[in-house]
Amino acid sequence: METRIHPTAVISPGAELGVEVEVGPYTVVGPNVQIGDRSRIGAQVVIEGVVEIGSDNVIVGQASLGGAPQDLSYKGEETVLRVGNRNTIREFVTINRGTVKGGGVTMIGNDCLLMACCHVAHDCAIEDEVILGNNVLLAGHVYVCNKAIVSGAAAAHHFVTIGANAYVGGLTRIIQDVPPFMILEGHPSRVRGVNKIGLGRSGYGEEEIAELSVAYRELFRSKEPRRQVLERLRESTAKDSLVSVLLDSLIQTGLGDKGRYRESLREEFRAAGERLIFAAPRREKSHGVEADSGEARPANPVRPSAQ
Repeated sequence: METRIHPTAVISPGAELGVEVEVGPYTVVGPNVQIGDRSRIGAQVVIEGVVEIGSDNVIVGQASLGGAPQDLSYKGEETVLRVGNRNTIREFVTINRGTVKGGGVTMIGNDCLLMACCHVAHDCAIEDEVILGNNVLLAGHVYVCNKAIVSGAAAAHHFVTIGANAYVGGLTRIIQDVPPFMILEGHPSRVRGVNKIGLGRSGYGEEEIAELSVAYRELFRSKEPRRQVLERLRESTAKDSLVSVLLDSLIQTGLGDKGRYRESLREEFRAAGERLIFAAPRREKSHGVEADSGEARPANPVRPSAQ
């Protein structure tokens, strides 16, 4: 099948479209946009700025990708939005490019689902197989790890990390890092239990989930000080276990300001953004896909090592 562009769509001369791309009515694609093979862009979509979209994506009508960051520090720099492969981005989703102070890149990984009316702000990084429910709001610099699910109308504070395989309930106010493998819910939010269903769907065994359940009770339900529990569990936990990943995440969170690890990385983000925008030459266009693996990966300058 050939690339199909509706006659009412406006495609800038500098835009690059792969093979078998579909572009719907009244869509606008800017001059610095790359769209990978077999991606389908619906009606009235706006894609502007420096945007690299991988292959086999579905972007439903009225979405807006690559808009300028809603940040007063932004002065028109050519910051970037990168979207991986096989993502579904539904109606009225907005995803902004990065800022220099935040690393310069907003990143969406592979196989994600962003439901209607989500907002992904500047400098966010979303890993693979993430689901954002309707009306989820991610403020700037938020990091969402693999297979996390954030339910409808939840809102994440700047610099929050949402751990791998975590589940966030609807309408939750997320002001601190969400531990991996846990369920977070409420206003104010708190950890409610282990995400047993999500972990089972991801292929983890009953024994691993049971170990997490024991650690959850000790960490979040006992009256013993958290620091003492962490130290005790670290001494008795295998380094390659899910419990070890959970413990590392909680220790990282403690390094940040107000329970947000990424708050401690502000200067590293700024340095990375300045290198990307002001120092490094513009790399060759690649349709948002790494040449060695064929997969687009989140390329945030600093990634939480434990999640």
